[in-house]
Amino acid sequence: MGGTGEFEQVRSEPDPIQRGRRATELITLYQQRAAELARLRKEAIEEAHRKGLNYTEIAELLGITKGRISQIKSGAPPAERAFFGVGPVTVGIPRRDAGADETAVDASDRAARQIVEKILARLSLASSRFEIDPDTEDVPAGDTVVICDPGSAPVAQELLAADEALSLEKTDGEWCLVDKATGLRYTAPAEGESGPDIGFLGRREEDGRVIVQIAGVTSGGSHGVAHWLDSNVSGLYEPAARSVSAIVESDVDTDLAVTDSRAVAGPYTTRG
Repeated sequence: MGGTGEFEQVRSEPDPIQRGRRATELITLYQQRAAELARLRKEAIEEAHRKGLNYTEIAELLGITKGRISQIKSGAPPAERAFFGVGPVTVGIPRRDAGADETAVDASDRAARQIVEKILARLSLASSRFEIDPDTEDVPAGDTVVICDPGSAPVAQELLAADEALSLEKTDGEWCLVDKATGLRYTAPAEGESGPDIGFLGRREEDGRVIVQIAGVTSGGSHGVAHWLDSNVSGLYEPAARSVSAIVESDVDTDLAVTDSRAVAGPYTTRG
Protein backbone atom coordinates (compact mmCIF):
# COMPACT_ATOMS: atom_id res chain seq x y z
CA MET A 1 0.00 0.00 0.00
CA GLY A 2 1.09 3.57 -0.38
CA GLY A 3 0.72 6.70 -2.44
CA THR A 4 -1.40 9.82 -2.30
CA GLY A 5 -4.70 7.91 -2.05
CA GLU A 6 -4.25 6.71 1.51
CA PHE A 7 -2.68 10.04 2.47
CA GLU A 8 -5.80 11.88 1.29
CA GLN A 9 -8.00 9.34 3.06
CA VAL A 10 -6.36 10.23 6.35
CA ARG A 11 -6.81 13.94 5.70
CA SER A 12 -10.50 13.47 4.98
CA GLU A 13 -11.29 11.01 7.81
CA PRO A 14 -14.02 12.64 9.96
CA ASP A 15 -13.41 10.55 13.09
CA PRO A 16 -10.48 12.17 14.98
CA ILE A 17 -9.47 8.95 16.76
CA GLN A 18 -9.48 6.94 13.56
CA ARG A 19 -7.65 9.79 11.79
CA GLY A 20 -4.99 9.92 14.51
CA ARG A 21 -4.60 6.14 14.61
CA ARG A 22 -4.23 5.88 10.83
CA ALA A 23 -1.82 8.82 10.73
CA THR A 24 0.37 7.08 13.30
CA GLU A 25 0.35 3.87 11.24
CA LEU A 26 1.34 5.73 8.07
CA ILE A 27 4.12 7.65 9.81
CA THR A 28 5.66 4.33 10.88
CA LEU A 29 5.18 2.87 7.42
CA TYR A 30 6.74 5.87 5.64
CA GLN A 31 9.67 5.94 8.08
CA GLN A 32 10.35 2.28 7.33
CA ARG A 33 10.19 2.90 3.60
CA ALA A 34 12.53 5.86 3.94
CA ALA A 35 15.03 3.65 5.77
CA GLU A 36 14.73 1.02 3.07
CA LEU A 37 15.26 3.61 0.33
CA ALA A 38 18.38 4.79 2.14
CA ARG A 39 19.63 1.19 2.21
CA LEU A 40 18.86 0.74 -1.48
CA ARG A 41 20.70 3.94 -2.37
CA LYS A 42 23.75 2.85 -0.40
CA GLU A 43 23.61 -0.56 -2.10
CA ALA A 44 23.38 1.10 -5.53
CA ILE A 45 26.39 3.32 -4.81
CA GLU A 46 28.47 0.34 -3.71
CA GLU A 47 27.40 -1.67 -6.76
CA ALA A 48 28.32 1.18 -9.11
CA HIS A 49 31.72 1.43 -7.41
CA ARG A 50 32.33 -2.31 -7.85
CA LYS A 51 31.57 -1.89 -11.56
CA GLY A 52 34.41 0.59 -11.93
CA LEU A 53 33.08 4.06 -11.16
CA ASN A 54 34.93 6.10 -8.56
CA TYR A 55 32.98 7.96 -5.89
CA THR A 56 33.53 11.36 -7.52
CA GLU A 57 31.95 10.07 -10.73
CA ILE A 58 29.07 8.49 -8.84
CA ALA A 59 28.43 11.73 -6.97
CA GLU A 60 28.32 13.70 -10.20
CA LEU A 61 25.92 11.22 -11.83
CA LEU A 62 23.62 11.27 -8.80
CA GLY A 63 23.74 15.05 -8.52
CA ILE A 64 25.18 15.09 -5.01
CA THR A 65 28.55 15.90 -3.47
CA LYS A 66 31.31 13.41 -2.78
CA GLY A 67 30.97 14.31 0.91
CA ARG A 68 27.31 13.28 0.76
CA ILE A 69 28.39 9.94 -0.69
CA SER A 70 30.55 9.38 2.40
CA GLN A 71 27.61 10.26 4.66
CA ILE A 72 25.35 7.81 2.83
CA LYS A 73 27.91 5.01 3.07
CA SER A 74 28.36 5.45 6.80
CA GLY A 75 24.82 6.37 7.81
CA ALA A 76 22.45 4.18 5.80
CA PRO A 77 21.22 0.85 7.22
CA PRO A 78 23.32 -2.20 6.29
CA ALA A 79 22.34 -4.56 3.48
CA GLU A 80 21.18 -7.29 5.86
CA ARG A 81 18.27 -5.10 6.95
CA ALA A 82 16.41 -6.66 4.02
CA PHE A 83 16.71 -10.12 5.62
CA PHE A 84 13.59 -9.14 7.58
CA GLY A 85 11.91 -7.23 4.74
CA VAL A 86 11.03 -3.54 4.58
CA GLY A 87 9.22 -3.23 7.90
CA PRO A 88 7.51 -2.68 10.16
CA VAL A 89 7.97 -6.24 11.44
CA THR A 90 5.60 -8.10 13.76
CA VAL A 91 7.17 -10.63 16.14
CA GLY A 92 5.00 -13.42 17.50
CA ILE A 93 5.43 -15.99 20.25
CA PRO A 94 2.89 -18.57 21.46
CA ARG A 95 0.87 -18.62 24.62
CA ARG A 96 0.47 -22.03 26.21
CA ASP A 97 -3.09 -21.07 27.14
CA ALA A 98 -4.91 -18.46 25.06
CA GLY A 99 -6.47 -17.00 28.21
CA ALA A 100 -3.34 -16.98 30.33
CA ASP A 101 -1.13 -14.06 31.23
CA GLU A 102 2.52 -13.38 30.38
CA THR A 103 3.73 -16.07 32.81
CA ALA A 104 2.32 -18.69 30.44
CA VAL A 105 4.82 -17.68 27.74
CA ASP A 106 7.87 -19.94 27.51
CA ALA A 107 11.05 -18.32 28.85
CA SER A 108 13.07 -19.45 25.81
CA ASP A 109 10.55 -17.84 23.47
CA ARG A 110 10.63 -14.61 25.47
CA ALA A 111 14.43 -14.57 25.33
CA ALA A 112 14.34 -15.23 21.58
CA ARG A 113 11.87 -12.39 21.06
CA GLN A 114 14.08 -9.99 23.00
CA ILE A 115 17.09 -10.86 20.84
CA VAL A 116 15.09 -10.53 17.62
CA GLU A 117 13.74 -7.14 18.70
CA LYS A 118 17.31 -6.04 19.45
CA ILE A 119 18.42 -7.11 15.97
CA LEU A 120 15.49 -5.29 14.35
CA ALA A 121 16.26 -2.08 16.25
CA ARG A 122 19.91 -2.32 15.19
CA LEU A 123 18.77 -2.57 11.56
CA SER A 124 16.40 0.43 11.83
CA LEU A 125 13.29 -1.76 11.67
CA ALA A 126 10.23 -0.90 13.75
CA SER A 127 8.61 -3.88 15.44
CA SER A 128 5.43 -4.82 17.24
CA ARG A 129 4.26 -7.97 19.03
CA PHE A 130 1.49 -10.46 18.46
CA GLU A 131 0.38 -13.63 20.22
CA ILE A 132 0.16 -17.06 18.61
CA ASP A 133 -2.87 -18.97 19.88
CA PRO A 134 -2.84 -22.80 19.99
CA ASP A 135 -5.09 -22.97 16.91
CA THR A 136 -3.26 -20.33 14.83
CA GLU A 137 -2.73 -21.50 11.26
CA ASP A 138 -1.94 -18.30 9.36
CA VAL A 139 0.84 -15.73 9.52
CA PRO A 140 -0.26 -12.10 9.96
CA ALA A 141 0.03 -9.74 7.00
CA GLY A 142 3.30 -7.92 6.39
CA ASP A 143 6.86 -8.76 7.36
CA THR A 144 6.78 -11.18 10.26
CA VAL A 145 8.97 -13.20 12.61
CA VAL A 146 7.22 -16.32 13.93
CA ILE A 147 8.86 -17.76 17.06
CA CYS A 148 6.94 -20.97 17.67
CA ASP A 149 7.78 -24.61 18.32
CA PRO A 150 5.88 -27.19 16.23
CA GLY A 151 3.85 -28.44 19.18
CA SER A 152 2.41 -25.04 20.09
CA ALA A 153 0.43 -24.13 16.96
CA PRO A 154 -0.28 -25.48 13.46
CA VAL A 155 1.34 -22.42 11.86
CA ALA A 156 4.80 -23.64 12.92
CA GLN A 157 4.27 -27.04 11.33
CA GLU A 158 2.89 -25.55 8.12
CA LEU A 159 5.81 -23.16 7.71
CA LEU A 160 8.33 -25.95 8.31
CA ALA A 161 6.52 -28.22 5.84
CA ALA A 162 7.17 -25.68 3.08
CA ASP A 163 10.96 -25.70 3.56
CA GLU A 164 12.86 -27.20 0.65
CA ALA A 165 16.00 -28.37 2.50
CA LEU A 166 14.83 -29.45 5.95
CA SER A 167 11.81 -31.35 7.20
CA LEU A 168 9.98 -31.95 10.46
CA GLU A 169 9.03 -35.43 11.66
CA LYS A 170 7.43 -36.86 14.77
CA THR A 171 8.59 -40.26 16.03
CA ASP A 172 7.38 -41.89 19.24
CA GLY A 173 5.78 -38.62 20.25
CA GLU A 174 8.97 -36.56 19.80
CA TRP A 175 9.64 -33.94 17.14
CA CYS A 176 12.87 -34.04 15.16
CA LEU A 177 14.40 -32.09 12.29
CA VAL A 178 15.74 -33.92 9.26
CA ASP A 179 18.36 -32.74 6.77
CA LYS A 180 16.92 -33.88 3.43
CA ALA A 181 20.33 -33.83 1.74
CA THR A 182 22.10 -36.09 4.22
CA GLY A 183 19.25 -37.87 5.95
CA LEU A 184 20.66 -36.90 9.34
CA ARG A 185 18.10 -36.47 12.13
CA TYR A 186 18.39 -33.92 14.93
CA THR A 187 16.46 -34.76 18.07
CA ALA A 188 16.29 -33.90 21.74
CA PRO A 189 18.56 -35.84 24.10
CA ALA A 190 17.07 -39.00 25.56
CA GLU A 191 15.40 -38.67 28.96
CA GLY A 192 18.01 -38.36 31.69
CA GLU A 193 20.75 -37.40 29.26
CA SER A 194 22.24 -33.96 28.64
CA GLY A 195 22.81 -32.49 25.22
CA PRO A 196 22.52 -29.36 23.09
CA ASP A 197 19.26 -27.59 22.40
CA ILE A 198 17.99 -27.87 18.83
CA GLY A 199 16.09 -25.34 16.72
CA PHE A 200 15.15 -24.35 13.18
CA LEU A 201 15.71 -21.05 11.38
CA GLY A 202 13.92 -20.33 8.15
CA ARG A 203 13.44 -17.26 6.00
CA ARG A 204 11.38 -16.95 2.85
CA GLU A 205 9.73 -14.35 0.67
CA GLU A 206 6.03 -14.80 0.06
CA ASP A 207 3.44 -12.51 -1.54
CA GLY A 208 5.74 -9.48 -1.42
CA ARG A 209 6.68 -9.87 2.23
CA VAL A 210 9.24 -11.75 4.34
CA ILE A 211 8.49 -14.49 6.87
CA VAL A 212 11.25 -15.49 9.29
CA GLN A 213 10.61 -18.57 11.42
CA ILE A 214 12.37 -19.61 14.61
CA ALA A 215 11.21 -22.98 15.91
CA GLY A 216 12.72 -24.61 18.97
CA VAL A 217 12.52 -28.40 18.97
CA THR A 218 13.93 -28.66 22.49
CA SER A 219 12.97 -26.42 25.41
CA GLY A 220 15.69 -23.83 24.80
CA GLY A 221 15.90 -24.21 21.05
CA SER A 222 14.33 -20.90 20.06
CA HIS A 223 16.67 -18.95 22.33
CA GLY A 224 19.67 -20.68 20.78
CA VAL A 225 18.50 -19.97 17.23
CA ALA A 226 18.03 -16.27 17.99
CA HIS A 227 21.48 -16.19 19.64
CA TRP A 228 23.02 -17.62 16.46
CA LEU A 229 21.02 -15.32 14.17
CA ASP A 230 22.25 -12.26 16.07
CA SER A 231 25.85 -13.03 15.09
CA ASN A 232 25.20 -14.37 11.59
CA VAL A 233 22.42 -12.31 9.99
CA SER A 234 24.85 -10.33 7.81
CA GLY A 235 26.24 -13.52 6.29
CA LEU A 236 22.81 -15.08 5.78
CA TYR A 237 21.37 -12.27 3.68
CA GLU A 238 21.67 -12.50 -0.10
CA PRO A 239 19.67 -10.20 -2.40
CA ALA A 240 18.95 -13.07 -4.83
CA ALA A 241 17.95 -15.59 -2.15
CA ARG A 242 14.36 -16.83 -2.23
CA SER A 243 14.71 -18.82 0.96
CA VAL A 244 17.30 -19.86 3.54
CA SER A 245 17.13 -22.37 6.37
CA ALA A 246 19.36 -24.02 8.96
CA ILE A 247 19.33 -26.28 11.99
CA VAL A 248 21.04 -24.72 14.99
CA GLU A 249 22.49 -26.35 18.09
CA SER A 250 23.11 -24.35 21.24
CA ASP A 251 24.62 -24.86 24.69
CA VAL A 252 23.33 -23.32 27.90
CA ASP A 253 24.79 -22.86 31.37
CA THR A 254 23.17 -23.65 34.71
CA ASP A 255 21.30 -20.32 34.57
CA LEU A 256 19.84 -21.30 31.16
CA ALA A 257 21.85 -18.60 29.38
CA VAL A 258 23.07 -19.55 25.90
CA THR A 259 26.85 -19.89 25.94
CA ASP A 260 27.41 -21.04 22.35
CA SER A 261 25.42 -21.66 19.18
CA ARG A 262 26.27 -23.09 15.77
CA ALA A 263 24.62 -24.26 12.56
CA VAL A 264 24.82 -28.05 12.20
CA ALA A 265 22.82 -28.33 8.98
CA GLY A 266 22.94 -25.56 6.41
CA PRO A 267 22.48 -22.73 6.00
CA TYR A 268 20.80 -23.90 2.80
CA THR A 269 19.92 -21.14 0.34
CA THR A 270 17.49 -21.30 -2.58
CA ARG A 271 18.09 -18.65 -5.22
CA GLY A 272 16.01 -17.47 -8.12
